[in-house]
Amino acid sequence: MFNIFRKDRARKDDELALAFRSRYEAFQRLLHENNAVLELMADLEEKSSGDFLFDMNYIGRTVSEATTRVSSIITDLNVLSGNRYIALNQSFDLIQQRIQQAVNQRTEIPRAEYVLRLGSLTSDMTLIAGGKMANIGEMSSRLKLPVPEGFVITSSAFREFVAYNDLQERLSGLLKGLDMKDTAALEAASTGFQKLIMEGALPPELDAAIRDASGRLMHEVGNDVRVSVRSSAIAEDGHFSFAGQYATYLQVRPEEIPGRYRAVLASLFTPRALYYAASKGFAGEEMAMAVGVMRMIPARAGGVMYSQDPNSQQPKAMIINGTWGLAQQVVDGTGKTDRFLVARDSGEIIEQSISDKETMIAGRKEQGVEAVPVKGDLRSQPCLSPEQIRTLAGYALSLEQHFGKPQDIEWTVDTAGSVLLLQTRPLRVFAHESKKLMPRRVEGFPLLIEKGVIASRGIGCGRVYLVKADSDLANFPDNGVLVSRTTSTKFVTVMDRASAIVTDVGGATGHMASLAREYHLPAILDTDIATSVLRQGQEVTVDAINCNVYEGRVEQLLEYDSGRKDSLRETNLFHLLDQAIQFIVPLRLIDPESEQFRPESCTTLHDITRFSHEKAMSEMFGMSDTDEMEGASTISLAAGVPMDAHMIDVGGGMRPGVEKALPEDVLSVPYISFLKGLRGMKWPEPRAADAKGFLGMMAHAASITEEQLQQTAIRSFAIVSGNYMNFSIRLGYHFSMVEAFAGDTLNDNYVRFFFKGGGAATDRRLRRVRLIKELLEMLDFRVRLTEDVVNAVLLKFKRPEIERRLEAMGRMTVFTKQLDMAMYNDDITDWYRDEFVRDHLQPLGLGK
Repeated sequence: MFNIFRKDRARKDDELALAFRSRYEAFQRLLHENNAVLELMADLEEKSSGDFLFDMNYIGRTVSEATTRVSSIITDLNVLSGNRYIALNQSFDLIQQRIQQAVNQRTEIPRAEYVLRLGSLTSDMTLIAGGKMANIGEMSSRLKLPVPEGFVITSSAFREFVAYNDLQERLSGLLKGLDMKDTAALEAASTGFQKLIMEGALPPELDAAIRDASGRLMHEVGNDVRVSVRSSAIAEDGHFSFAGQYATYLQVRPEEIPGRYRAVLASLFTPRALYYAASKGFAGEEMAMAVGVMRMIPARAGGVMYSQDPNSQQPKAMIINGTWGLAQQVVDGTGKTDRFLVARDSGEIIEQSISDKETMIAGRKEQGVEAVPVKGDLRSQPCLSPEQIRTLAGYALSLEQHFGKPQDIEWTVDTAGSVLLLQTRPLRVFAHESKKLMPRRVEGFPLLIEKGVIASRGIGCGRVYLVKADSDLANFPDNGVLVSRTTSTKFVTVMDRASAIVTDVGGATGHMASLAREYHLPAILDTDIATSVLRQGQEVTVDAINCNVYEGRVEQLLEYDSGRKDSLRETNLFHLLDQAIQFIVPLRLIDPESEQFRPESCTTLHDITRFSHEKAMSEMFGMSDTDEMEGASTISLAAGVPMDAHMIDVGGGMRPGVEKALPEDVLSVPYISFLKGLRGMKWPEPRAADAKGFLGMMAHAASITEEQLQQTAIRSFAIVSGNYMNFSIRLGYHFSMVEAFAGDTLNDNYVRFFFKGGGAATDRRLRRVRLIKELLEMLDFRVRLTEDVVNAVLLKFKRPEIERRLEAMGRMTVFTKQLDMAMYNDDITDWYRDEFVRDHLQPLGLGK
């Protein structure tokens, strides 16, 4: 019979120990998940600052991890509490739904005819015709400006092509999980998808529509017409330029249009285009392409015009860059160009720089283009006459006024000398800043380059990285200064990591220059000598305000660096991130004592973590104060103090196999510190009491119930682990509880303290709690008093500071034992407080 009883008792002990261990493990998991979520929130806020570039995968991955971890926090809190906080799930579901709605915002492509005439397009048809062709249509249909004849193959045609070739699912998942910095993976994804596009078949209705439109154009302008087939993605030439990211084919025969159409669609998925789209926050399903088809103009000259100076150095001037033949050498920055600074009010030339134009781009008779020599007498002649410049200036002002913002305009002059417009898009203009007068030259640093064209203003510093081929970009270092012979739109793949760009040739009106301004990346082009005077690995400072490059790090100039966060904050990514963050990061549930501190009031993930952390500590705080503890099989502690202390180890708090523990058997960090305080004091004999105090004590004792009298003989219990302690202390008529976590993670660390009771009259008990309150506040606790009850908490201190305070609390526990009997007035209370501070806190470096 006795064996049966013993086995039953052992089984119950095991079950109880398992229950405590299970709750403690849930608490540990909750702390871990809470810290992980706080780190994710901090990272989200860091990205939101605008200092870092990221992609859509980052948002999706981080949001998913945050919601998964918060869900785990809720689960563990309910394990701790016996499902007392199930209502949190409802708040969590609503928050998660709102986050997903914010993150999954997508642009819907409207249905339209497969092909539309250029003259029928307007600028509000961007989602149908793409930004480039919608703007060209606006110039033709509403402004009646001269543009070549043509048509657009709409974004609806692209959607039909994708559906017809069963590519929609692959397109939707194209950017998901793709690391934009993994150039090999990016190249592989690009090659694979471009192959699918090029091998795809045109739907019969689309093929027929393209051929019909081509036939109408031939009928309108002649059978020998040649056309350009140009990209017009739905986001192109709008808020984001996508400058030079997609393909354009020149001098194309009408019968070749369907094949070139597929090639332009495939250019939507080049590595640099994928990188650009991802860095701006576009999802795979938002990557839709319209394609423009326009009559090729036999070009005498061509180029690019800015209606304002993008660097704000000449606020009353516009800039025109041009060359003989087609504008290709101007837009890609590969050739020498003429530059004209033109007065905005009159169209007159303020300043001009005429280059020696050795070659020009011309159309072949059959198809395609080629570089041909410029005739000797034209090489040093201006490619534009004053009258043509005035005409261009008038067009630029008309476009700027119509669109309400500065414009970046591509133009051409035909063989008859007439000016036509080929493209217009918003021009990014840097605001002029005059906070401090910046030095034009800094003494004490070798000046390596002092000429060139500023394409994008700013200051950058880093080590030179020479790019001789596209493959060199794969190893581009963080904060490197990209130095190259020519410009390339492929540089966009490293613009988030570069600190500046310097090239031998190139112009401020090229595609790469536009991208540099979009990324707020300092850039000096057309230096002639960059690749010959700048050495690999050499540290330089690029002053793209005064057009200088210095050897070394010039701190005096770096203070003028305005940073690049504004440009990043303008992206679609930041809009999505900001929308999602409002349901993740803000903390509105602040005061645990408020009536609103409840599950139903949680409106963000941060609210849930705050609520759960607070309630988890409360659940753990009361874990040792249960009836179950009285019947539990525990480890007794022989610590040399007059206290009947017993422990339950839930993991790493005691040496294994100990039944009766000595202080050296204790491994729990917080318990060791608290015991050190208990054992470092001389335990007091009963304090002397005056007659009034004695009578008060007797009166109070007479009012104590039998249950309360029994409490005086109850054992003190501690639940311990390696970093955790929950110690319920019963000494005479008063009860206190100390809970602490002391680990290496600051956010996990805390101490909670509860005190109640005493055998003296009310006024003396209140003086003792006042003393305890003041001592705890000296230890940096937040303390709340309710009559003779003390509740205090200390949060987020480093482990050594937690340990020192726990030792002080152990001393305070002994010092205040029966002290209420002696506190017959406020002066004596103050005297005891000062004594404890002097003799026990100050030696620990506390209470000063």
